[in-house]
Amino acid sequence: MNLTNVLKENKVLILVGPTAVGKTDVSIHIARKLGGDIVSADSRQVYKYMDIGTAKPTHEQLDSVQHHFINVREPDQFYSAGEYGREARNCVYGLLRNGIVPVVVGGSGFYIQALVDGLFAPGVSDLTVKEKWHKKVETDGVESVFAALEKVDPVSAKRLHPNDIQRVVRALEVYDLTGEPISIYQKGQEDAADFQPVFVGLTRERSELYSRIEYRVDEMFKDGLLEEVESLKKQGFDGSLNALKTVGYKEVFAYLNNELVFTEMVDTIKKNTRRYAKRQLTWFRKDLRIEWLDIDRLSETQIVETVLEIFKKPS
Repeated sequence: MNLTNVLKENKVLILVGPTAVGKTDVSIHIARKLGGDIVSADSRQVYKYMDIGTAKPTHEQLDSVQHHFINVREPDQFYSAGEYGREARNCVYGLLRNGIVPVVVGGSGFYIQALVDGLFAPGVSDLTVKEKWHKKVETDGVESVFAALEKVDPVSAKRLHPNDIQRVVRALEVYDLTGEPISIYQKGQEDAADFQPVFVGLTRERSELYSRIEYRVDEMFKDGLLEEVESLKKQGFDGSLNALKTVGYKEVFAYLNNELVFTEMVDTIKKNTRRYAKRQLTWFRKDLRIEWLDIDRLSETQIVETVLEIFKKPS
């Protein structure tokens, strides 16, 4: 493969797909072939101490290829897609300048969008974040939620009435997801990144993907997921933290709080992971730039070779 042409064209491989499809192993083989670095686009692997439940690369894998944006935040530190987008662009630009091919890999649609296209507020939404603020209205009152808006987005707070709950919550939702007040998006979409993304999506038959998800969840408990969450709890990281309100952690916290029995917890994680994978596929299927590769009947070598062929095709 002619890396000179790839670098000259500022090509960046964007490898996407649902959870448990097999992105990690493939991306590491590809990065080794290219002599490149992996730029993670996973919204939970950025957090320290959350290794098993986020299916982070192993220590051996992390040592074999330089990874970026893994273990860069404490679980109680807020990290938005907007922040990631800005920092990841700088990382990618730096790698290209140094003659290193960036291999972006992940399943977080907001992170990929923020990196490649920038975020456009009307298209940013997350039900979990929205529900968080509506629950806070119920528990702490309208005044408390409006005070939170005044702190992070005073421009919107001056424009909105405290009792306009829907718009107040919407403004807070956008800030949570992008790290920027909704008012900055009045001018429209951010500029796209100054590199040439080459999107490849890995997919499998749904039954095979779901089978892999169930196997992975079982392996997570064998590897110590319960103990990992107990350790997080002992360190003072509460289950109400945004980082821990994610599949695999929220269910274990519910179990530790005697809200679920063990078998119910495991089954719920499997069910919620399947739902998450379905949402990921729905998100990525909308992006017509992605060239999809069904990897069910391919060996790992064939997958890597095919992805590299797609990546090196003339623009």
